[in-house]
Order: sequence, then structure tokens, then C-alpha cells
Amino acid sequence: MKQRREFIKKSIFGAGGLTIGAMSFSAKSYGSIIGANDRFRMAVCGVNGRGKSHIGNFSKLENVEIAYLVDPDKNVLNERVQSLRSGDTKSNRVKGEADVRRVLEMKDIDAISVATPNSWHSLMVVWAAQNGKHCYVEKPASHDVHEGRIALAAAEKYGIVVQHGAQRRSSDEWRDQVSDIKSGKYGKMLVSHGFACKPREGIGYKPNTAPPSHLDWNLWKGPAVIDQYNENLVHYNWHWNWQVGNGELNNQGTHQLDVAYWALDDEVANTHPVRVMAMGGRFNWDDQGETPNTMFAIAEFANGQQVFFNVRNANHEGYVKEVTNRFYFEDGGKLIDGEYKSHNGSQTRKVDVKKVPMTPGGAFGSFVNACRANDPMMANGNMYDAHYSCTLGHLMNISYRLGEKVPFNAKAGRFGDNKLAFEEFMKIHEIARDGMGVPVDQADYIVGPWLEFDGDSEFFVGDRSVEANRLLFDPRRAEFDLPSPDKV
Repeated sequence: MKQRREFIKKSIFGAGGLTIGAMSFSAKSYGSIIGANDRFRMAVCGVNGRGKSHIGNFSKLENVEIAYLVDPDKNVLNERVQSLRSGDTKSNRVKGEADVRRVLEMKDIDAISVATPNSWHSLMVVWAAQNGKHCYVEKPASHDVHEGRIALAAAEKYGIVVQHGAQRRSSDEWRDQVSDIKSGKYGKMLVSHGFACKPREGIGYKPNTAPPSHLDWNLWKGPAVIDQYNENLVHYNWHWNWQVGNGELNNQGTHQLDVAYWALDDEVANTHPVRVMAMGGRFNWDDQGETPNTMFAIAEFANGQQVFFNVRNANHEGYVKEVTNRFYFEDGGKLIDGEYKSHNGSQTRKVDVKKVPMTPGGAFGSFVNACRANDPMMANGNMYDAHYSCTLGHLMNISYRLGEKVPFNAKAGRFGDNKLAFEEFMKIHEIARDGMGVPVDQADYIVGPWLEFDGDSEFFVGDRSVEANRLLFDPRRAEFDLPSPDKV
């Protein structure tokens, strides 16, 4: 918490005010302060899927020019360049580039946005910081815990604006719910529950082949240690591969994890959980995917608050989509879809609700506003927030990856006297059993261990800590390695 307080003290969070010295600005970033009437020039990195949305949203903003598009796939890159040239007069001179390093050398580029595979995210934050560029980075901001710490160190050292692509930080609806919760309107919150339950299908099997001629395979892989090209990696299904992605928990789930984390009491805000566990499986899909399509995870914090999380992707007849957050309170009341559900006469409190600060402009406009003010704390979801909320998901995934097979039945959950955890686990278990048709005692859950985590050192301690700590650091290819946090 001391680190967090020092971080905040360096910023003067004033309405419309210009903050100089936030996060100890370097001379390079100080020299790039941009006025409201100056053209803001950007490069969008990764333009196949989510990158198309970046192009569309940044193009709509006044006096924002997309000067470069960056992608290792020539076919995708050329298509996006031609489309932007013909459709946006501000960006009709946009150029295409395969390697972001060349773009970061351009003195007239103010910022990059990153919509690449997850294994690239933190590295691009670091490279942007070292070159004095601001960075909008898609979720999750890190592929592992260690590189998230390095990206945070770079953001702090060079004073750039980093905004995490957790768009709910720019939502009035979610800001208001979090403000109400933090103000005590519903009493003491016990559990902050996130759901990333959206239907998907299995990805089947694809053979290893030579990469196509239009793809720079070395640049696509970047930091990830991958031996051979496979069509089940490029361009989307890498999400379900541990070497490149983080599964649904830190894919779609990053949004809901971030809200769950955001709503915790201030005393544990920007701290890590003290212990975590996760369980689930990849049911019904016979494919090359590695990550679970069904998951229930728990994180416990030092003040006793908990974060629950559900993943439920396997499609079936009668599937109910749930991509949301719910909040459970000490007196039994619940906040579900923005509506308070009373329990045994529980009532809301009359309190002075203090609105959580939020920079206007939506997810993309707020980033540009923060860059123009050169104030990292104006970002709706800065690198500090991103590191802690993403780490929550990484720790849950690590427990799952260390899990052991147990028979698929209602006894698989190990929650002790945590009645609420068992009730929530049973909801997802019954859906898997009755909706997905997973056969009782004929299939297996993967049940991860309870892992203790020391938030100050950012290492696991206690039982299974040696194995768990190995998963805090992904192997990296030498060309795309990262420095230590103290040498960024």
C-alpha cells in the first residue's frame, strides 16, 4: 500500500488540469506534452481482430491520426491500410509496418495501441516507455506475473500514460456500482464475483506446417517459445494455448476480474490475494486447446474479502450467457445486474456516495485525454491497476495448471466451511452435469491446490510453492527478452 500511496501522491488529479511530474516524468516524455489542438499521431499494433476496433475507435476521435498500422501478416496489414486510406481523411497517409521497433523510433509518433497476442503485451509497454511513447494495451496487460511487474516499473520510470483495455473502467454504469459498494451503501462486501460465461466451440486439431509466405513467423511469435507454426494459433485460437494466451479467465474474464478487483475495499486495493485456488476442466471438446472451458476459482485477501470467478464456455442446448459481475454482502444482500436483492430484511444504507474518479471520453477518448495532459493517473485503468487485476487471474490459472485429476462429482470442490463457495461451485457443476452432459464419475475435474502468495515479494510461499513459482515467469526468446524491473 505504501507503494500505491507514493504512486498517487506524484499525480495531481485535477479536472482539466495539466499534471507535470506525475510518476517522475523523464525529460523525453516531458518534451512530448501534446496540446488539445495538436495532431495526436498513433500506431495500432495488431490489426486482425481487436485491432480493427482500435482503428475504428481512434479514427473517430477529433485531431487523432493513425499514422502506422503494425502487423506481421502482410495480407491483413495491406487490407487494413487500404481500408483506412480510403475511409478516414485524417489517416489517409497511413503506412504499414511489420516490426513495431521501427515505428517506435519515429519521433513524430505519440502513442501506440496494442492488440496483439498476450505474450507481446508487456514487452510493447516496455518498449513504448523506453522510447517515450504512451501506450494503450489490450487486456491482459501481462502474460505472466513477472513481466507485469517489469511493465509497471517501465511505466513508472519513464512517466508514460498506460491505459489497460479494461473498458468497464470507462463505464458510468460500472463506475456507479463500484462507487456505491466502496461507499458502504450495501454494508460490508464479502464476495466480489466475476463471470466470463460465453459460448464457444472446440478448435479441433491442425497439423504443424510451414508458416505461410505472407506471415513473418518470427515476429508473430515474438517472445513466445513456440517450435512450429500451426493454424490453431494464427489468428485467434492462440488464446487457448498457455505459451501465448491465458485462457478465458484472462481473456474475456480480464474485464470481469478487473471489476471484481476494483470493487474491493480500499485497504486491499492494489494488493495481491493471500491465497488462491482453481478447479475445472476442458469438457466435451476433443481438441488441441490447453486451457479450461469450465472453471471455478477463489482468491482470498488479507481483510477477509474474496473474489470468486466462473468460466463456462462449452456450448449446449439451453446455454445461458453470463458476462457480468455480482456482489455479495455480509448481511446476505446481493447486488445482481445492478439491482439490490434483499435477504431477511437487509436494506441499503443512507450514505454519502463518493464517485470513483473517471476520465471522460470513453475507453479510447479517455486515453487520448490522459496523454494530452501527460497524466498517467488520468488513465481509466492505469498500469498499476492493470498489474494487480491481471495478476489475480494469473495466480488462479497457476493453481489450475498445478491441479490433479479427481472424479467429476459434487465432492470435487474443497472449500471447507465456505458454504457460499460450495453453493456457487454447485451451480456450475450442475450446468456441466445436466446441460453439458458431463458424466458423473466417468470424467475428471482438474482440482488445483490452495496456494499461498506473498504480495510484497510477489512469490508463492508454503506448500507447492516451488512448482508454482516456476509458472510466474514464462520462458522467452532471446531477441524479445525483458530486462529486470530495476534495469528498464
